[in-house]
Amino acid sequence: MVELPSRIGILPFRNKVLLPGAIIRIQCTSPSSVKLVEEELWQREEKGLIGILPVRDVAEGSMVTQGADLGDRSSKNQQGLSDSHKLDGKSQQEPNWHTRGVAARALHLSRGVEKPSGRVTYIVVLEGLSRFSVEELNTRGTYTTARISPIDMTKAEMEQVEQDTDFIVLSRQFKQIAMELISVLEQKQKTGGRTKVLLETVPVHKLADIFVASFEISFEEQLAMLDSVDVKVRLSKATELVDRHLQSIRVAEKITQKVEGQLSKTQKEYLLRQQMRAIKEELGDNDDEDDDVAALERKMQDAGMPPNIWKHAQRELRLKKMQPQQPGYNSSRVYLELLADLPWQTTSEEAELDLKAAKERLDSDHYGLVKVKQRIIEYLAVRKLKPDAKSPILCFVGPPGVGKTSLASSIAAALGRKFIRISLGGVKDEADIRGHRRTYIGSMPGRLIDGLKKVSVCNPVMLLDEIDKTGSDIRGDPASALLEVLDPEQNKSFNDHYLNVPFDLSKVIFVATANRAQPIPPPLLDRMEVIELPGYTSDEKLRIAMRHLIPRVLNQHGLTSDFLKFPEEMVKLVIERYTREAGVRNLERNLAAIARSAAVTVAEQQHNNNNNNNNVPLNQISSPLLETRLEGGGAEVEMEVIAMGGGVNNHEISNIFTIMSPLIVDEEMLEKILGPPKYDDKEAAERVVTPGVSVGLVWTAFGGEVQFVEATATAGKGDLHLTGQLGDVIKESAQIALTWVRARANELDLVSAEEKNLLEGRDVHIHFPAGAVPKDGPSAGVTLVTSLVSLFSRRRVRPDTAMTGEMTLRGLVLPVGGIKDKVLAAHRYGIKRVIMPERNLKDLVEVPAAVLGSLEILLAKRMEDVLQHAFEGGCPWKHHSKL
Repeated sequence: MVELPSRIGILPFRNKVLLPGAIIRIQCTSPSSVKLVEEELWQREEKGLIGILPVRDVAEGSMVTQGADLGDRSSKNQQGLSDSHKLDGKSQQEPNWHTRGVAARALHLSRGVEKPSGRVTYIVVLEGLSRFSVEELNTRGTYTTARISPIDMTKAEMEQVEQDTDFIVLSRQFKQIAMELISVLEQKQKTGGRTKVLLETVPVHKLADIFVASFEISFEEQLAMLDSVDVKVRLSKATELVDRHLQSIRVAEKITQKVEGQLSKTQKEYLLRQQMRAIKEELGDNDDEDDDVAALERKMQDAGMPPNIWKHAQRELRLKKMQPQQPGYNSSRVYLELLADLPWQTTSEEAELDLKAAKERLDSDHYGLVKVKQRIIEYLAVRKLKPDAKSPILCFVGPPGVGKTSLASSIAAALGRKFIRISLGGVKDEADIRGHRRTYIGSMPGRLIDGLKKVSVCNPVMLLDEIDKTGSDIRGDPASALLEVLDPEQNKSFNDHYLNVPFDLSKVIFVATANRAQPIPPPLLDRMEVIELPGYTSDEKLRIAMRHLIPRVLNQHGLTSDFLKFPEEMVKLVIERYTREAGVRNLERNLAAIARSAAVTVAEQQHNNNNNNNNVPLNQISSPLLETRLEGGGAEVEMEVIAMGGGVNNHEISNIFTIMSPLIVDEEMLEKILGPPKYDDKEAAERVVTPGVSVGLVWTAFGGEVQFVEATATAGKGDLHLTGQLGDVIKESAQIALTWVRARANELDLVSAEEKNLLEGRDVHIHFPAGAVPKDGPSAGVTLVTSLVSLFSRRRVRPDTAMTGEMTLRGLVLPVGGIKDKVLAAHRYGIKRVIMPERNLKDLVEVPAAVLGSLEILLAKRMEDVLQHAFEGGCPWKHHSKL
């Protein structure tokens, strides 16, 4: 029995208890704890004692481990305390001091000095000795002290208790459980019998504290052991804690034995996960209702998979035997969720097809495009008569801005199906179509399967946008992968590499769009029905602007026709002078620019009106428009006076009478907002002012265009120079043209009788303006010949004439493509006469009658016919040769 002093220095332990017989190591760095250790332990050496008093933290989340500095928090929590605190258990709020503690002595004490601060620190190994009760707590110097009284039983009292029958039974029971625990630990750790000696030499009431102190128990249980002054109560609690610890060790051994039989050399990391599973089995925590894997399995059962795919999914349901931390768990789960989310049988409910309503919908959404809309109506009619008919794959080919994508959306609306757009522009990886194989990291399904997952139906209208802009590299060819998708005989069992099971795409209606048909591989093009959408004429653009673009632009900018009006003459001026395109996108941008400028004006007027109305008395309210109506015509005006109550204020009255005159777009407003006109009808006349210049018609992905060809001769050796970023085909056309002109030089009266070589002593340079734009194709052949003949004959080509056609070495004019787009381009540029191959006469059927009525179409079978039409008064000949 240790004799305790009446007053002792206190070292607080936050959320930690030191029991008698337990040993703990701490480090003291704060001034208060350093002062306590120095005065109570360091200076008194073996006689020194300090009190360890538990303190309950206000935020109980911060547990203090062994070796942590406990003095820092002690000094902070003592601030605000009075010099004397009677521990009645009620007045103590913060910090929450416990009323009982343990006196401790130092088994080891070492002193150190931190550099460069020079601060003194102590490392102390403390041993708990006996319990005490705190009667009074006060502060002396820099650390807390307390007046205490011992509460442990005296030697005489212990001798009396040891004769008690209950104590004897509790002692035997505790020693038996303690012996079992020691045996299990020694067998597990393969140690000797040194621990068993404690059971024979140490009193049983001290053994209880020593054993419990070696376990990981909660702070509340530690306090309960500290407060157990009665040795019988202490033994009872210690027996319960030791038995619980023994049972946990036995369960852990059972789990380990069960798991070790399932381990192999490659499954060492699997140990902890199997232990967790075995723990759940011991606890009986296997409720399928709350198991997300079971919920996923039920979702897969409700997905309506075909039987063969359901068998495959069941084989993939190995998640039941896996833990979330196991490699491959997440990838398998994502795959199974995809199988469950795919619409295997889910379809859109189609309403009965109404061809009249569908036609009205197409007419309201799109102006013109009669042939295209007729083909869509035909398709809908077939669907109405035979719902299970194979769906054709429509491919809309045309320049940007002519309504290809919106047509596909209209088809979906007419059928009552969901619509999804998949952009293929710039796609070079086959995996974007077929998906990645699951063996790759970051693998995912292709765009088709992912799109079907998003719309959640297996029969949507799927738009394959920009199908002509797919590429190919070492990762595969997406266009080749689309062959299976767009073949009705193959897409019944489309195999996505990630999905790895067949999926039926036959119910999907595919619609493709492209700017050009040439880049599309022939096998893929063969699977689609190509419907060409040419550019719009000026009249069609005007109607589209008035019916669709202007209402949409006004709505997007918060305006109405009461604020901004677009006269048809001004819209036509925007079309002719500020845009030259096949579609209407630039037209809509220019209209939006005008609307933005008008929005600024309207917003400023409204702001000024709101400010002015607050200062206008009731008898001064007027409207310029109202005054104009009263003054004009001398007509009698009947005015009715309306009595207004006090609830109407000036602002409300001003809102009633405020009438803003709408902004009307005029030519001055156009030049102010859009700048000076970019195009006019005089461009061709201004450029074709000298011999050697001719006007050609070409086709681009953006529609038809006018292409000028310039030729000039310089001193040289008879060489031909070509510039303008030209392709091989057009370069060969230039060589053919020059050869034909040289061969016909005498017939065309281009050389005198003495001259034999047209190019003797001079070079010819042919240039195609807009040198940054690549150019290629054979249709510039007749234009090149006309330019050379004009150069050598020193006669100007008619500026109101444009031409197109391929020419052979013998002078025949061959047909070319894109006639409709080229004729529309000539119409846009103000060209009046168009020379074209005679064999292209059939293509004029597609050209609107209004455009043909404004042009003079001149047909040519031979190059001589072209020259006859291209020059004013025809082309003079020495003699006509029939070859």
